[in-house]
Amino acid sequence: MDKRDIPHSFGAFSPTNHVVIALPSQQALDGAVRALHDEGFADEELTRYTPEEMVAQADQDIEHASLGASVGQELNLVKSHRELAARGHSFLVVPAGNDERVRTITRVAEEHGASRAQRYGRLMIEELIEPGEGFTQVSESPDRGLDAQTLTGREPPGQGRR
Repeated sequence: MDKRDIPHSFGAFSPTNHVVIALPSQQALDGAVRALHDEGFADEELTRYTPEEMVAQADQDIEHASLGASVGQELNLVKSHRELAARGHSFLVVPAGNDERVRTITRVAEEHGASRAQRYGRLMIEELIEPGEGFTQVSESPDRGLDAQTLTGREPPGQGRR
């Protein structure tokens, strides 16, 4: 993926056939990149976003998103990414490829403390990291926003994946 030509769906960030990982720090991102290199991923495949870059992109997407982006979860995910970036999370975008590759990406994301990891498909966005012990995902809707059991920055204290 090229940050100069960002994939969008209905005006919102939507990197189809990629996994988007939110990592709590630059150190966690660097560790995930090293681990993915060790697994055979080429550096050119990995697109990194600083918190500032993700906030700027999210702000632009929120401003330009069409009504179609709010029908699905694209706009809610952009808002979630913005909130995590505002809290200092860095982001890594990795081509998904086949299921084995996605399992490797998910394992690396979990090992490096990722808050979120989503696989963007053509028709759906799949959460790859479980919401945490004792929590289950619940249905999401454009009106309700993202699953409150996931760490988006909007849950009341003591709730969500930590």
